[in-house]
Amino acid sequence: MSKLTQDIVFEAADAFQLKGRVLDAQPYGGGHINDTFAVECKRGQDGIKRYILQRINTKVFQNPIELMKNIIGVTTYLGNLIRKSSGDPLRETLTLIPTRTGRFWHCDRDGGYWRCYHFIEDTLTYNQVESKSDFYQSAKAFGRFQQMLADYPAETLHETIPDFHNTAARFAKFKEAVEKDVCGRARGVAKEIEFAVSREKDTHLLLDLQKAGKLPLRVTHNDTKLNNVLIDKKTGEGICVIDLDTVMPGLSLYDYGDSIRFGATYAAEDERDLAKVNFELELFEVYTRGYLEVAGSVLNSYEIENLPMGAKLMTFECGIRFLTDYLLGDTYFKVHREGHNLDRCRTQFKLVLDMENNWEEMKSIVRKCSMQV
Repeated sequence: MSKLTQDIVFEAADAFQLKGRVLDAQPYGGGHINDTFAVECKRGQDGIKRYILQRINTKVFQNPIELMKNIIGVTTYLGNLIRKSSGDPLRETLTLIPTRTGRFWHCDRDGGYWRCYHFIEDTLTYNQVESKSDFYQSAKAFGRFQQMLADYPAETLHETIPDFHNTAARFAKFKEAVEKDVCGRARGVAKEIEFAVSREKDTHLLLDLQKAGKLPLRVTHNDTKLNNVLIDKKTGEGICVIDLDTVMPGLSLYDYGDSIRFGATYAAEDERDLAKVNFELELFEVYTRGYLEVAGSVLNSYEIENLPMGAKLMTFECGIRFLTDYLLGDTYFKVHREGHNLDRCRTQFKLVLDMENNWEEMKSIVRKCSMQV
């Protein structure tokens, strides 16, 4: 991807049907994939109107048009449902701005792909769980996302990243990395390799249930971290799910599990002191209750029963991805210190172990929450 200049950014903004004259475009947010800008437009006597302008990272998302077709389909569908229920689609879902030619993406002079959204004002996001209330609100937001898209034909969506949550395929890549050991690091992480290998049988569980017809194909977000929910500043409610680049066909347990992996601990993902890394049953219950309050009406009994397995497998999968990248020489995830990916791997494996040690309690919490639906 070419280096961005102010001219290219302003030209991209001008390609969309924005209301008013573009005054400024400044980098916005803390995302590491796409280039994101807050664009300010002057609207006569109406003051300033803001938009979110993004250049899609085509190294990560190699078919940006398919990606945009997914987003167009899902946001249009959500907007119609919200409108029918007398909600505010400009606030409760992302809303794309068309270009002057009527499309929803713009290709610049350097071949870069851009999109533009309405800016949802008076909201905030959290990068880490700070309160049970915020985690509960994120659960309700992601639960609502799943509930509202329950009848959307998931099979019509494109896979923006093939096999993204295919745990068995991820494990196969891990074993290949161990065998090749291109950086000579395998000997120093024998304990972590043994931990992963001893749980290989788990990697097929959800895929086998899907093949047996027990877990339905659904629209999944695939990046259900707390910071992908906009929280209303006034009400404290989770009102909108954002960052839809990885929306594609998948299993509901992927989304639920990734939320638990990320949020059911007070420790940072790269915490070196594993004594601080603990799976918090209280946070697990808070999220499960909020999620099932909204999505419980559309999930089947197998999906609900296997919520703990979704949490464990998504955590395990993330751990083996970090370990694989460490063995390959840190080629995928950005690292900021020696052994950074190994630290990340160890936090995930510690959470997996904690889950296993609290397995019956996790199942009991799911049963209790499901009966309250």
